[in-house]
Amino acid sequence: MMYWIVFALFTTAETITDMLLSWFPFYFELKIAFVIWLLSPYTKGSSVLYRKFVHPTLSNKEREIDEYITQAKDRSYETMMRFGKRGLNIAATAAVTAASKGQGVLSEKLRSFSMQDLTLIQNEDELQLDIHSRGQRAIL
Repeated sequence: MMYWIVFALFTTAETITDMLLSWFPFYFELKIAFVIWLLSPYTKGSSVLYRKFVHPTLSNKEREIDEYITQAKDRSYETMMRFGKRGLNIAATAAVTAASKGQGVLSEKLRSFSMQDLTLIQNEDELQLDIHSRGQRAIL
């Protein structure tokens, strides 16, 4: 775990130093050597850097870090509740709008299936059956 924490800090610092020091001779070779030193079980470079620099800094700032984490947790909960309420309001508004606009279409569909229309449909079906049966007789 010490290696990954130190490596994350190195990667963060690397983005800045690459812009400033990439012109320096053997810069990239030194970076590779540094990563090998961090990773090597013989030198334990990441353990040395973690124990001398990272751990004391984190220990001194522990209360502040805990407060930031608590604030972030509270803010994230409040933000999620606000977005959830907003999403539900949008969904409810969309449902009501769709229902009110769709009511006219629905009433038209219901009117088209009134008893009078059904009798017309039955007469058309009988007519088509009659025409179809006449066509079959003509073929025979």
